[in-house]
Amino acid sequence: MGETRLTKEDIEDLAIGAAVLGTGGGGDPYIGKLMAIQVLDKGKEITLVDPNDIPDDAFIMTSAFMGTPITIIEKLPSGLEAVKALESLENYFGRRADYITPVEAGGLNSTIPLYVAGMTGKPVLDGDGMGRAFPELQMVTFHLYGVKATPMSLADEKGNSVILDTIDNFWAEKIARVVTIRMGGWASIALYSMNGKKYKEAVIPHTISKGIEIGRAIRDAKKHGKNPLDALLDVTRGFKLFEGKVVDVSRWIVAGFAKGEVTIEGFDDFKGKTMKIMFQNENLVAIVDGEVVASVPDLIVVLDLETAEPITTERHRYGYRVAVVGIPCDAKWRTPEALEVVGPKYFGYDIEYVPIEERVKALGLG
Repeated sequence: MGETRLTKEDIEDLAIGAAVLGTGGGGDPYIGKLMAIQVLDKGKEITLVDPNDIPDDAFIMTSAFMGTPITIIEKLPSGLEAVKALESLENYFGRRADYITPVEAGGLNSTIPLYVAGMTGKPVLDGDGMGRAFPELQMVTFHLYGVKATPMSLADEKGNSVILDTIDNFWAEKIARVVTIRMGGWASIALYSMNGKKYKEAVIPHTISKGIEIGRAIRDAKKHGKNPLDALLDVTRGFKLFEGKVVDVSRWIVAGFAKGEVTIEGFDDFKGKTMKIMFQNENLVAIVDGEVVASVPDLIVVLDLETAEPITTERHRYGYRVAVVGIPCDAKWRTPEALEVVGPKYFGYDIEYVPIEERVKALGLG
């Protein structure tokens, strides 16, 4: 794949595709899109690099936002916080990063690294540590491959910054979560520093280009009068799990997370059925009339029924007409070791993980 200079159209497509991969989380994609386009408007470039092309001794840092997605809408970032977080961590190491990488493939957290890369003149790598979005810091493939989250930096819009060095990645999550709450609900972070050799081993590759491909497929389908939902299912190898109207949304903030439940009343082929989706920043479990149809780590995506544009968990509203899609996760998440970190039991659900393709076959869905 080599090296690609991203255009405004690429970023527009990524904002849609990354929100699909974000499974309801990862932060508002519209905000991140505007920030990335702002970089191009300043005359700067955003260069995307294939992970396979980087040297083993390259120095890589991740860039992201951490916190409750709804607070980012209420307290908009400027982008300078993300640059500050990166520079603080670089100063700690006494070394500049050669490449920036997303930590997850979701909404805002797919586009923020583009902003930081463009503003600092660094290339951004086409990959991440999730292939989707998850709510906690240790829920990355980098963790599975022994990379430490810390030292990590956190920065807020007031100019405050913090460096954390913890005994393990679970403690990094616990302490950083408290800091983000004190910083006003979210913070910019830089973490999971590693060399190129380890990155190539641990990364889920080509997720930015995949997000662009998804967004482009939806856009092209609309342009040519085709069904955008069908286009999305084709490009993601996903399954349609449900169609209906949102009839209830419960949402609450707990320990720095947006938790809740969405209830959808089925129509057409799903008339008379009810789906419930439980979320913690991201959609975690989908249940139809008591039967589990999908669970983490597979992707559960809620889409506008007409446009196939994804709806993040903070934007669920009564009356929305939606389609719910399930997408298989990357194979790295299906090992016993990975499921201990991101499986449904970790989130407190007494559910055995079953790959979504097996569930839909057994239930006759898709």
